[in-house]
Order: sequence, then structure tokens, then C-alpha cells
Amino acid sequence: MAKVNLRKGIIMEERIRGKDIMGKTVVSKEGRKFGSVGDVTFDPSTGELLKLVLTNVTQYAKNLLGSEMRIPFSAVVSIGDFVILSEEDLV
Repeated sequence: MAKVNLRKGIIMEERIRGKDIMGKTVVSKEGRKFGSVGDVTFDPSTGELLKLVLTNVTQYAKNLLGSEMRIPFSAVVSIGDFVILSEEDLV
């Protein structure tokens, strides 16, 4: 799968599928590791990805997210070898 930048207004010809990001490491733009994608939640009527469910959660992510180990997909800025998110979109 090619790297997809979600913030540059690029029109994607192929949809991002949950199975394509399962197991990928989640990091912030600032380089902080959050964990890995263990599951995703999506809207069954549209197929839109809503949240990433984290596994192997780091202490940093636990401190920032509390008991909610889910990242809104709207915070994701890029997907390639890693899932990169914007921390400011989490707060």
C-alpha cells in the first residue's frame, strides 16, 4: 500500500481498509510512540473508519488518553509504514 497523506487534500482512488493498517505502529508527528493498531471501528453503512483501537499501549499514550485506548481517525494525518497522528487533534 502506498503512503497516504490525509491532510494535503489528495484525492484517493482506493479506500483505506482497516485490515491494511492492523498491526501498524502508531506514532505522533512529534515522534512519540502510542502503540499498535489492534482493531478499528467503522460506520457499517458507509464503511468510514471512525476510531483506531490501540494495543501494546505505551505509558505516554496511557497518560494522554486515560482509559480510552481509542484514537479518532480524524487525528490520523498519514499512513505508510506507520500510522502518524496529530496530538493536538486528540486534546
